[in-house]
Amino acid sequence: MGAFDWFWRAMGASAERNNKASKSIVAKAHELTREYEQLSDAELAAAIRATVKGENIEDKAAFLGILSVASTRTLGMTPYEVQSQAVLRMLEGDVIQMATGEGKTLVGAMTATGYALTGKRVHVITVNDYLASRDAEWMRPLVEFFGLNVAAVTEASTRSERALAYRSDVVYAPITEIGFDHLRDNQITHRDQTVQAPAQVALVDEADSVLVDEALVPLVLAGSEPGTQATGRITEAVSRLEEGTDYTIDSDGRNAFLTDEGSARVEKLLGIDSLYSDEHIGDTLVRVNLALHAKALLIRDVHYIIDEGKVALVDASRGRVAELQRWPDGLQAAVEAKEGLDVSEGGRILDSITLQALMRRYPRVTGMTGTAVEATDQLRSFYGLHVSVIDRAKELRRFDEADRIYATMEEKNAAIVEEIVHLHSTGQPVLVGTHDVAESEALADALSRRGVEANVLNAKNDREEARIIAEAGDLGRVTVSTQMAGRGTDIRLGGANEAERDEVAERGGLAVIGTARHRTARLDNQLRGRAGRQGDPGLSVFFVSLEDDIVVSGGADEQVTAHPGPDGRVESGRVQAFVEHCQRVTEGQLLEIHAQTWKYNKLLADHRDILDERRARLLDTDTAWRELAERSPERAASLSGLPAEVREQAAREIMLFHLDAQWSEHLALMDDVRESIHLRAIARETPIDEYHRIAVREFKDLANRAVEQAVESFEQVRIDADGAHLDDAGWKRPSATWTYMVSDNPLAGSGNSFMTGVANIFR
Repeated sequence: MGAFDWFWRAMGASAERNNKASKSIVAKAHELTREYEQLSDAELAAAIRATVKGENIEDKAAFLGILSVASTRTLGMTPYEVQSQAVLRMLEGDVIQMATGEGKTLVGAMTATGYALTGKRVHVITVNDYLASRDAEWMRPLVEFFGLNVAAVTEASTRSERALAYRSDVVYAPITEIGFDHLRDNQITHRDQTVQAPAQVALVDEADSVLVDEALVPLVLAGSEPGTQATGRITEAVSRLEEGTDYTIDSDGRNAFLTDEGSARVEKLLGIDSLYSDEHIGDTLVRVNLALHAKALLIRDVHYIIDEGKVALVDASRGRVAELQRWPDGLQAAVEAKEGLDVSEGGRILDSITLQALMRRYPRVTGMTGTAVEATDQLRSFYGLHVSVIDRAKELRRFDEADRIYATMEEKNAAIVEEIVHLHSTGQPVLVGTHDVAESEALADALSRRGVEANVLNAKNDREEARIIAEAGDLGRVTVSTQMAGRGTDIRLGGANEAERDEVAERGGLAVIGTARHRTARLDNQLRGRAGRQGDPGLSVFFVSLEDDIVVSGGADEQVTAHPGPDGRVESGRVQAFVEHCQRVTEGQLLEIHAQTWKYNKLLADHRDILDERRARLLDTDTAWRELAERSPERAASLSGLPAEVREQAAREIMLFHLDAQWSEHLALMDDVRESIHLRAIARETPIDEYHRIAVREFKDLANRAVEQAVESFEQVRIDADGAHLDDAGWKRPSATWTYMVSDNPLAGSGNSFMTGVANIFR
């Protein structure tokens, strides 16, 4: 056995020992609850504080026992031992895996309360506003029982409400709001403008989604300024291009390239000599490539929908509208132009940060999800986090059938319809997981033609999610949904009030059908997890065709011999193994994309840390005044009659303006470098090394330029009792700012719909 294998086996053994120790502590805590049940509320609160010394919990069994009794008193919810075990593992800093319906909301609240009792402020990070508001109110009695306070931050929160909420002991908020508030705080010019207060712990709900699926998605703060737009004649010209002749698409479907014929055709349509001339390469060619990307790679009702005359992106890993997401300005404009819509205003990026870099700012990160094991490598590699698997309170009764594999997509789709019709005839409720909007609607139409009416849940009607999910377990109900059917909600057998629970259970519980494997088994297991909650019966099965994207891309250059039956079904253990191999390959590709992207992002994250330290010194000390006075003593002397606080604030605003402006320029430059860095390979240079060399050089120049420009402004700008009049000198911060997420999720396009005629797949 190699050293590498030995190391990871040792890590696994260590995790198992940790779980055994946790179970022992929890068992003792359970015994102590009888004793604590006799105490008054005040005595209970005092007793739990006696178990804490500084930031450490001295008596973990007593701590958990008191939390359990307090939960019963305040919420009417007595945690199972496995829930207390999950709390303990998260207090130790692990990411815990708990199955759907096992009570993660209570576990999160108990853990957050536990950390807050040790003096640490906790951000409980959710995936949307609804869960942040719901969970903060639902769990409020438990947190406040111990004299702590709790609040929620949502998109609707005002600035003053946010500032107050962030000073609570426990703060529930979507990851986007926390990130955007962090970016806005990095634009302030006086410390009292700060909205956020430091938090020591990030407790992440749906940890795999936030820490892995969306980890590399940048949150962006933009300011008003025209962006690059692919409009007019360029959009018209590109719309006439034909795949294979005028352009090609690479094997993983992430890039489109003009052929020589395509370039010549565009040049003719635009009436120009060459796209690659000095006159056109910096502008026209960029716009043509953006328009080509929009045409060839971004598909309506797959990657985006049109909602009320606007382009709305679809989050591929959740299947819902990504409310705050957009593509980079030029690409966003290209898609809008392609659809004949009004082109939205572009903007200069003032600041941005990836979710991964944001999460690494917390001294401690922990979390919970139903599918953490499959993300173990990413969680360990990029965050140093370990995974603890928590047993179910009740034994799993769901039957997970082997994949049903078909030779062609057409045969697979026909079989899916037949299976749904059959299950529906028995009265068993069915949840079908599709990969995009177009597929869900095509399947619903096919079922309707067979006399089966389905509830459709996708990005176009996600406002109805609560109602549709509440009905999904009804007797005879068929629900066709994208990946959104899943997180933070339970599907109860017999409907929301479980009125027909016994009848549904007798028919086998909820049946879950996947129309194709995802590019990662974790997303498959999220779908499976909708059935079999809390010991309910259930069924899950995935349908696969040898024409599915995952098989084509994961099995590239490999051959498998299939002997399909009359209906196209392939029943072969070797083919089953091949499909699983294809999924492992695509998972490896995603991990490699993540690793490579992080190498590029890591240096910018390091630069951001340096910038933040500089900003903090400028905000909290008289550094700005001292540096400017040292470099321009005559100007400083001329201002000696002004109050010290006025002089210092004027210097601070001048320094911060130029520092922020140079950082914005740095981000734009490094984005351009990264877009073209692959060309360095032609010159036998390693792209990542060349990127780092340029980034280090440019960041050093950034600091020097910011100071030089600040000195120049200090000498020229009018400074009086009202401060520095930067606006009069033309040094204006953007009059309007807005926030968004840049969509570049490598999980996008997974499933059986990529680059195919999705509207006709269920003929």
